[in-house]
Amino acid sequence: MAKNILERDYMRYPKASDMPAFQKYFRKVQSTSFYPLQFLYKVIFRLLKEIRHVEISRVTQIGAGLYIGHAYDITINPNAILGKNINIHRGVLIGQSNRGGRQGAPVIGNEVWIGINAAIVGKVTIGDDVLIAPNSYVNCDVPSHSIVFGNPCIIKRRENATEGYIDRRV
Repeated sequence: MAKNILERDYMRYPKASDMPAFQKYFRKVQSTSFYPLQFLYKVIFRLLKEIRHVEISRVTQIGAGLYIGHAYDITINPNAILGKNINIHRGVLIGQSNRGGRQGAPVIGNEVWIGINAAIVGKVTIGDDVLIAPNSYVNCDVPSHSIVFGNPCIIKRRENATEGYIDRRV
């Protein structure tokens, strides 16, 4: 099944070679059970993460159709859960809160576009078909079919919020 996820991730890019190499090895580490090969994939994955300054744990749950545009300086908490057809851009932080009413990590729905330098923090739920504008700070629940921008986050309802932003859905 995970191999199918890698194949579906490839479909999100114009050419297979456009997919960041660390994403390819992220999926390979998740899908391989043969230990020597898994160890090799882990080493390559770790090196590629260091080069790109990307913090994504191999245990992070991310659905099929992941698209990473400008794959640098991205941090995703290992406890975060991301749906399918997610677009993530440079400088994105998806992190947990360690105290307060929103202690925990985000759960992000399907077909969510996350703009450059956006931060999603704490135990929040982001619905399906949500566009999170660049430089937004999201620490509240966001219903499906919405656009989020600003700090504190301002939510505007909009049907087909990601239309024109998420291409080649799987």
